[in-house]
Amino acid sequence: MPEGHTVHRIANQFQERFLNQPVTITSPQGRFSVSAGQISGQRLIRSYAVGKQMFLDFENDLTLRIHLGIYGKWRFHDISKTQQAPQIVGEVRARFATAGWVVDLRGPTVCEVVDNDAVRQVLKRLGPDPLNSNPKQRESERFITKVMASKVEIGKLLMNQEVISGIGNVYRCEILFRHEIEPHTPGNSLSREQLQSIWDDCVKLLRVGVRTGFMITRDELFTKRTTKDTRNWLYKREGKPCRRCGTEIKLEMIQARKLYWCPGCQK
Repeated sequence: MPEGHTVHRIANQFQERFLNQPVTITSPQGRFSVSAGQISGQRLIRSYAVGKQMFLDFENDLTLRIHLGIYGKWRFHDISKTQQAPQIVGEVRARFATAGWVVDLRGPTVCEVVDNDAVRQVLKRLGPDPLNSNPKQRESERFITKVMASKVEIGKLLMNQEVISGIGNVYRCEILFRHEIEPHTPGNSLSREQLQSIWDDCVKLLRVGVRTGFMITRDELFTKRTTKDTRNWLYKREGKPCRRCGTEIKLEMIQARKLYWCPGCQK
């Protein structure tokens, strides 16, 4: 499932390539045809993301909400030179087209046109997004308050989109390792200082993800060319020695997701 940095990157691409232009929207698959008719031909006035959800606001006060889920994917096609839309391949839920770009959306969990009230309800239930952080620390305070009030394990809380938006399995495992926190530690046993540090690290790592397009969690690699097997400390390295202490990386299942952690570093 794409994590928050990927969704923000896509929202930024829509902002750069589609903003203030009328967008023709169709549903080659057919499942989105009726809803597409409500916004097709309207100007896009805003594109933004909150966690793993993306919102496209149109001039007629309707919004397209998209959640990729596990199988959803985007594909951008630059047609500025050819002026020809690419052939449709596979099950395309929605196709977005302007004079210069065509974008295909496949397999999203959610793809729906909603009004402003519905958008507010969705945003109300989502937790704070580190990529939408603000200088007055209101967002970090929301995160800290939620965690300190819960006895749930921090390894579960970081995957709860009502506690913090945009953190998925890779970032969850890597951030807990970076802060040497055992994943089963109850949220309310962590200090305010620890949680502020976790939040600040989420902001840092997600911004690197937006900039590079990769989930890089080793600081020394932020500005270097990386390969998939070197970008992270422990994700998908079960049974191998920890890059820091040499202890064998442990793998277990938690809420049907794979949790990687180091018993040597995360005590």
